[in-house]
Amino acid sequence: MDKSSQYKIFSDPVHGFITIPKGTILRLIDHPYVQRLRRIRQLGLGYLVFPAAEHSRFSHAIGALELGQRVLKNLREKDTTISDAEVTGTLIAILLHDVGHGPLSHTLEHTLIEDFNHEMMSLKIMETLNKEFDGELSTAIKIFKDQYPKKFLHQLISSQLDMDRLDYLKRDSFFTGVSEGSVGINRILKTMRVFKGNVVIEKKGIYAVENYILSRRLMYMQVYLHKTVLSADALLRKIFKRVRFLIDASENVDIPSLPLNYFLSKNPSSKKRITQKMLENYIALDDHDVYICIKQWAQHDDLILADLSHRFLSRQLFRTTFAERRERDRLQDQILSKTQKYLKKHGFPHDDESASYYYDVNESYSEAYRYENESIWILEDNNKAVEFSKAADTKHIIALTEPVVKPYLVHLKEI
Repeated sequence: MDKSSQYKIFSDPVHGFITIPKGTILRLIDHPYVQRLRRIRQLGLGYLVFPAAEHSRFSHAIGALELGQRVLKNLREKDTTISDAEVTGTLIAILLHDVGHGPLSHTLEHTLIEDFNHEMMSLKIMETLNKEFDGELSTAIKIFKDQYPKKFLHQLISSQLDMDRLDYLKRDSFFTGVSEGSVGINRILKTMRVFKGNVVIEKKGIYAVENYILSRRLMYMQVYLHKTVLSADALLRKIFKRVRFLIDASENVDIPSLPLNYFLSKNPSSKKRITQKMLENYIALDDHDVYICIKQWAQHDDLILADLSHRFLSRQLFRTTFAERRERDRLQDQILSKTQKYLKKHGFPHDDESASYYYDVNESYSEAYRYENESIWILEDNNKAVEFSKAADTKHIIALTEPVVKPYLVHLKEI
């Protein structure tokens, strides 16, 4: 039998050729729930700043899967006992870890459903697929939920050095052209070991971990929390806020996307649980639904909705101004007054409610490394593992691992 017929090969610009054995994993990749990720941008609105950042959640899922294959092979070579069923379960969990993302990834995560995060939907989708696949995802779900006895398998999916983060840093760096985000993935993977039931890094990998933490900090500053990305995110959320306002006011708003109409008109909440109706509509959503609707709303009779939508489509974005909280709060009153004057001058409604669609008060938060709960451990010898911040050669970058909070205002450029 031709061995090549037992595998599927993906050509990836970040990791090279990715070989995936035929079977459950490949069947999952071909499933519509996973293929939907091709239509969701990994970086949301990041392409408005970085023109080549058009890569999808699908390419990221395949990339994370490849890193999972590499690290499991490495751990087995270091005499860690991992059964074939555990390998498959871990790889399935890695593949599906982001399957619950909605349109434009994180941008609308808390807009469509209240009390929600995408991990909740990922789990719901995995449980749905498990029924369809006659229980073949049971081990993957236990690992995903950290209910499997071998805790280190969950750490490969969700930790401060998981396959998700390692892939997206490398991938996002590649497609944005921000070279500071490039991470020495192979050294990190090759120096991973299991020590007392947990994933640790051999001492010779400590400099790769330093680079990884610094890269996370720089990517957050230069890409994920770029001031123009923040303003684009704010503008899109204001559009959705206006649509909901008009619906609540019994105004006629055409929402050409049926699943999006469900979320905007029903205002569902996942506080108690994700219902079957929520799931069905959610998995029917992708980036195209958002753009179809915004193109329609740019022609709406409501001046504010039409203007916001036109600004989004033509990239006439707001400006982001960073300021300390006290200064930001002081500026807020000035921004409101100037916004109202601008709206009045151009024939728009200019009361407080109307003006609120043209500015936003917020703060960005990032942390490259968290000391508590999910620490990175360095194996100094065969009998001792030390938390990363206490390892001898890392003291000079500890200051870079402190959380960074940056208050900001988003407002019209014209004022």
